[in-house]
Amino acid sequence: MAQLTWDDVTDGQEISIVEEMSSQRLVIWASASGDFYQIHYDDSIATENNLTGIIVHGALKGMIVGRLLDEWIGDDGRIVKWGVSYRGMDRARMPLTVWGRVTKKYEDGGRALVDLDVGVKQQDGTSETTPGTATVELPRRG
Repeated sequence: MAQLTWDDVTDGQEISIVEEMSSQRLVIWASASGDFYQIHYDDSIATENNLTGIIVHGALKGMIVGRLLDEWIGDDGRIVKWGVSYRGMDRARMPLTVWGRVTKKYEDGGRALVDLDVGVKQQDGTSETTPGTATVELPRRG
């Protein structure tokens, strides 16, 4: 894949990926992160906690936003900062859309920067559960 450059980016440009959230993926994340709260992988515990089923770890959703940014900017780009806010739960076993939208393209101190709104929403688009922002630095063309 060709390296994305600052010159390639336009205001309003959108990026996204769709991620499957299987129970197996949540167990793997629990093991990697150390977050073994059973509402993320045990349906009976989740329903005992007034949930409709197991839910996706918030930190996993934030990490996938970081992955989207990392893959978009390529090897020569740099994530300056990113953060999300956990505003809602996402049920497991349902695909999630992880997205970004360019809000500002600018130069600062010789750096070519791009600001984005980012987030995670349910596949049907009904709920934005994990909104956030990011700034990335990109190389220039040539």
